[in-house]
Amino acid sequence: MPRVEIVVVTHNSAAEIGRCLDALAGLSESEVGILIVDNASADSTTEEVAVRQSRANLRLLANPENVGFAAALNQGVRASTAPLILSLNPDALLVRGLDAMADCLELPGTGAVGGLLTGEDGIPQTGFMARNLPTPAALVFEVLGINRLWPRNLVNWHYRCLALDPMNVSLVEQPAGAFLMFSRTAWETVGGFDERFRPVWFEDVDFCARIKAAGFRIFYHPSAVASHAGSHSVGALPLENRERYWYGSLLKYAAKHYSSTAFRTICLAVAAGAFFRAFLGFPRYKWRSFAVYGGIVGLALSRTFQAPVKYSGKCCLI
Repeated sequence: MPRVEIVVVTHNSAAEIGRCLDALAGLSESEVGILIVDNASADSTTEEVAVRQSRANLRLLANPENVGFAAALNQGVRASTAPLILSLNPDALLVRGLDAMADCLELPGTGAVGGLLTGEDGIPQTGFMARNLPTPAALVFEVLGINRLWPRNLVNWHYRCLALDPMNVSLVEQPAGAFLMFSRTAWETVGGFDERFRPVWFEDVDFCARIKAAGFRIFYHPSAVASHAGSHSVGALPLENRERYWYGSLLKYAAKHYSSTAFRTICLAVAAGAFFRAFLGFPRYKWRSFAVYGGIVGLALSRTFQAPVKYSGKCCLI
């Protein structure tokens, strides 16, 4: 049984998955398993994996439909027996430090650990690689564009851990899901990733929130390093899908974790932010901008007057 199973969820990732797997080629085949869970890619992703399947520790699970990131990641965990799981994005290239991550995760009471993510320029992706869990204020500032216009405001400073020293091991609340190792014990305790965050976004935030609430510690460890391009699949989505998925998952997270008052405040902020984005997007997207963001306004306002759904118990069948 391998110590670590690396689970890579792919969807139209042909341009990235080859380099990702090549970066993992030097790992011990007895210590590390590699499992690709493909979500019905329409490109040559599975062929890129197949040409590398001479490796004894590399497996492929090909889904006939896109079941979403959370469901595919849960599928990968269930298909493995390793006590430690590394969720790795196809556009993340492991540089070093897998053992440091695993050693940290085996400390008593630890549920997850993230590492240092750098851009292709080698600069740490501060503000992304480790964050605090979002407060209602942080999400209001995010959807209204305040964090973009005034990134050094105190709410965003705390949310994005902008004071984090990237060279020191630190307790954090939400490492990036692009490079996140977690224990099978923590995964089983909270019921896995919540598959209702479909197809993508906020499933990793929700997972970290739940393992933190269950009493596990979460670390950032700079000895574990990966180079990360970012947004390889979601960047290719049509604007309407990309915005609907992101805002829809944000509202699911807010409904699940915040009070009714905070949830409705976020709904109104989403509606207001989307209204202004419709006008700001007009020079680029023309009338399509009003259709896309008008739909987001309608979604947010409809949710404002609904009672937020509170989920309890296990999030998926494991």
